[in-house]
Amino acid sequence: MPLPVNPIMFANNPLDRAGNLRRNPEWVRAQLTDDTALFVPMWQLSPLVLPEITKGEGRDVGWLPRPALADAIDDQSLIVFLGVNRRGKPLFAADVSRLSNPEDAGPFKGMGIFEDVRNLAAAGDMPDTELAILAQAKAMLDWNLRHGFCSQCGSLTHMAEAGYKRACPNCGAEHFPRTDPVVIMLAHHDDACLVGRQKGWPEGMFSSLAGFMEPGETIEEAVAREMQEEAGIDITSVRYLGTQPWPFPASMMIGCLAEASGRDITLDDEELEEARWISREDVRRAMNGDGPIGVPPRMAIAHQLMRAFADGEG
Repeated sequence: MPLPVNPIMFANNPLDRAGNLRRNPEWVRAQLTDDTALFVPMWQLSPLVLPEITKGEGRDVGWLPRPALADAIDDQSLIVFLGVNRRGKPLFAADVSRLSNPEDAGPFKGMGIFEDVRNLAAAGDMPDTELAILAQAKAMLDWNLRHGFCSQCGSLTHMAEAGYKRACPNCGAEHFPRTDPVVIMLAHHDDACLVGRQKGWPEGMFSSLAGFMEPGETIEEAVAREMQEEAGIDITSVRYLGTQPWPFPASMMIGCLAEASGRDITLDDEELEEARWISREDVRRAMNGDGPIGVPPRMAIAHQLMRAFADGEG
């Protein structure tokens, strides 16, 4: 039975990642040369996006058959396997960053634009499932591009398992994609929650607090530590809400609601410009666009945390 639809952006990835099959190089080669295989060209980690066919129907990801990529890729190009879609077609992401101006010259001229994944999510004119696949594609290409050398001996590494492993032929080390866990939490006390803002944010914009987890730390401990470090708030309990893949470049946002023991704020002004407590009613108004603060866009899990609190959770 499939999982229920997740309201958090970059979730709901529908692909079968074929984790066992992609270990077989012959199987991977067969998928690459399959006539039904589709590739999304990515230039500087931005995917090709096709314009609307009919106004209001939304844009499409530029999924192309191999011949349409022409000489934009060759045997040296980085191509990672993403998965098999529900129609049985293998999908790949292909790095075409060697092209100097792909929108105006070469095989993709006049097809569309190469757009940042975050901007695509903010635009809201593409299905969430497609955005989830693009988040995977960006994270996988980015990791492979950053790990061309072995962190153990410094030798060149080779891509393996269709992009989900890099192997060092010199020392035998194996390297796997990493995801950096980040706790993002909305502290609450009675009928109010704590929001903060960083320098440089749009005027009036506030959000949940967040920070990277450290080695040897549980989610709950990381939430409590970050709240104490950034706002001087003591946390008595933590409740998990959901997670969000965040490929900027490779984070996993772990959303939590955290109960505070009090409301005295001691601000770390290196992390935050301001923090304040705001009532549940004002959060509701803010979510509707007429409150005393601006809130994060729907694509951010912070939006879902504030929505949960507005709806009575916490």
